[in-house]
Amino acid sequence: MAPAKSADNNFPSPLSALDYHEFSLERAKIGQLLFYDKILSGNRNISCGTCHHPRFGGSDGLSLGIGEGGRGVGPERNAGVGEDKIWKRIPRNASALWNLAAKKFTVLFHDGRVSVSDDYDNNFNSPAEEWLPKGLETVLGTQAIFPMTAQFEMAGNPKENEVAGALHDRIDLVWPILAKRVRTIPEYGDAFISVFPDVSQSDQVTIAHIGEALAAYIALEFESRDSPFDAFLAGDKDKLSRSQKRGMDLFYGSAGCASCHSGPLLTDQKFYALAIPPFGPGRTRRFDPYARDVGRMGETDRLEDAYRFRTPSLRNVALTAPYGHNGAYSRLEDIIIHHFNPIKALKKWQKKSANLPSATWLESTDFVILEDRMEMERYQSKIDISPATLKDDDVSDLVAFMHALTGDTAQNLRFGVPDTVPSGLTVDK
Repeated sequence: MAPAKSADNNFPSPLSALDYHEFSLERAKIGQLLFYDKILSGNRNISCGTCHHPRFGGSDGLSLGIGEGGRGVGPERNAGVGEDKIWKRIPRNASALWNLAAKKFTVLFHDGRVSVSDDYDNNFNSPAEEWLPKGLETVLGTQAIFPMTAQFEMAGNPKENEVAGALHDRIDLVWPILAKRVRTIPEYGDAFISVFPDVSQSDQVTIAHIGEALAAYIALEFESRDSPFDAFLAGDKDKLSRSQKRGMDLFYGSAGCASCHSGPLLTDQKFYALAIPPFGPGRTRRFDPYARDVGRMGETDRLEDAYRFRTPSLRNVALTAPYGHNGAYSRLEDIIIHHFNPIKALKKWQKKSANLPSATWLESTDFVILEDRMEMERYQSKIDISPATLKDDDVSDLVAFMHALTGDTAQNLRFGVPDTVPSGLTVDK
């Protein structure tokens, strides 16, 4: 861990409205419907809200998600049956969506594959590179359009639908198909005309408009800055319990947590190797011969970035279990303990700790990384934190502080889940 620091004068400033990009409420109303509308998936059977559901803190409660082909929502979601069953688990844990409209968020996803950048003369670095659609205004709107292009998340399997077929040819061929689906539904077409000044008729609606509507919804729905910790930062020193205050002092002091979980969003947005127990298919590169996840290196091709993942924000973290880029730990206590001695925790970790819905046809690959001696040696050689001593009381106090990061509105959201959506497709409740 980082050298010990005094907690005095080391706290961030309270979050305020000025820390966020402005988003239109009217756009957000369209985005809410689109977020829960399965029309944006290849087979019309999964929505953004399926894996980022308010009931589970904006996530799904699973270690690795069950995407296209699965049934149900949250921890009860299953891998499907028959020809419709999933072909592959989602390689990584479904990220929570809290505060993604904050101005300081310029890098998104576990490996940072979407970021603010001029590398391709379109304002953003993304998997689409120079093929990114024109008209996207925000990094949040940009990231919102990519799950639609992922075979095992929302697109579906080859030969199943026109979206998956187009994806097989080139990523940018997917979005016009989805945009046409949306704009030809009169309720959506009329809504875009009334809200977007550059849309005077429905056939002008593009994926960029859809992405920015989704961004507006995510921005306003998942803004959270009214936790007990926020009240403390604003001057209400009695808002935290004794245990929470001790945990806060550890966090900003001798435990060194704030060296990475810094600033008002509790993340420095940088990438670190922590030796979180690896499993699942991983997000492999094209030339990887087997399942593994090299993290940031998969985006940068720099060896020094191997097995590094982005520091997550800790706001509302108590609502977003399981933890780690692959959801290896179901309890806050366990992910905290891991940080203080990664190798010891890795060796003690058991497969049953992973919340993986049963899929017998995938069992042979679920833990192949853990069983690969050479890969595990490489994995353990890249750790960015050093072992430190932590008492049982320290762990419980740090957990208490984590609970002080839960906002009041996070449990009573502004919009919620709509009863119906314009496509008429079912809504996951």
